[in-house]
Amino acid sequence: MAKGIGKIISVTSSKGGVGKSTTVLNLAGIYSVFGKKVLIMDLDLYTGVIAACLDLKNKKDIFMMIDSMSNNRFTSLKDYVTPYNSKIDVLASPKDPRQALKVDSKYLPVIFDLAKKEYDVILIDTNHIMDEVNLLVLDNSYMSLFMITNDLMDLKNMKNIVSIFKDADKTNYLICLNYSCDIGKNYLSIFDMRNIIKANIDYTISSNFYIKNIDKYILDGEILTLNKGILKNYSKDINHLKLIADDLIDDKHEELD
Repeated sequence: MAKGIGKIISVTSSKGGVGKSTTVLNLAGIYSVFGKKVLIMDLDLYTGVIAACLDLKNKKDIFMMIDSMSNNRFTSLKDYVTPYNSKIDVLASPKDPRQALKVDSKYLPVIFDLAKKEYDVILIDTNHIMDEVNLLVLDNSYMSLFMITNDLMDLKNMKNIVSIFKDADKTNYLICLNYSCDIGKNYLSIFDMRNIIKANIDYTISSNFYIKNIDKYILDGEILTLNKGILKNYSKDINHLKLIADDLIDDKHEELD
């Protein structure tokens, strides 16, 4: 990958409710602290929550951008993103889920190329369905982070994805076990989970990072990894997330491309 070209990091899963969107936001906060210019793209087109979680009153979204492209009205990427702070911008999912059907995926690689010229890191939140949009995201990602939980159906779905990736010789993905979003499910050991998915689990997010009043931060539009209280009270977990963030953009992965 050429120097000065942004890296696309996608966060995805094989089922919903595993902490994808929260992880995207946490990583965005960490990369901004690293001094990176970050774009969050919400490509969970039907049920995207990024703008809502950040309490953004966005006037533009990815449907409007692609509609402009298809009708020769497109100007520049900055006219369709919404700033969160000086380091983080958001390209939101459609406000009306009916517009998700009208998002022509052939324009996504064009948007990715534009974003890589203007941002250091492009974080993509996805849905959990292997549709055309998700496949394009995975194909264009520098690295993909798959979130899983201690849930049998989740693990069986992840096993299928791992099998497909092995057949396709795809190696630029990492797997993160999230204990923080459903602390009641811990009946399978790490050894059992590795045997089920037939792959390594690269990272774990501890149940200690379960935040009971997380809705308060969402209502306030806060990113956890930028909140001083969270940074103080969950310093060990934040430091672990920083290691994950650093690994995802590490240049050693270029050898895998």
